[in-house]
Amino acid sequence: MHLDEIKAAIPHREPFLWVDEVVELTESKIIAKKTLDPKIDLFAGHYPAYPILPGVIGCEMTFQAAAILMSKIAPVVEGKVPVVTRVNNVQFRKIMRPGQTVQIEAELTEKMGDVYLFNGKVLSEGKPATRLEFAVTVAPVES
Repeated sequence: MHLDEIKAAIPHREPFLWVDEVVELTESKIIAKKTLDPKIDLFAGHYPAYPILPGVIGCEMTFQAAAILMSKIAPVVEGKVPVVTRVNNVQFRKIMRPGQTVQIEAELTEKMGDVYLFNGKVLSEGKPATRLEFAVTVAPVES
């Protein structure tokens, strides 16, 4: 799945779109990638002498990957968007740096009505950079 299909699946857009490509998609798991362009504005201000991606952006990557997965297993109704409702057991284990391509994984562990429970992780250089558990639901768009 490439960028146009990703944009058709979720509401996120640049500069806050954190998935470049989906390389695997099943009924319960998604594996995606993101190349960390050195020109990303975050790098200019987050440790400018030694730029690193904020760990919470790794969390956001998994949230967006999960939203893509949700769009394929249960398309969101018009006027609603996926939103994170809970985050647990977050671990920041490895630094993500400009120029790297990271792997993003989200696995659906349980579905209860409109609530989807996930395990997520981001791999940097093949090793876990971010790990977390989270819940997503769909919420109405307020005007």
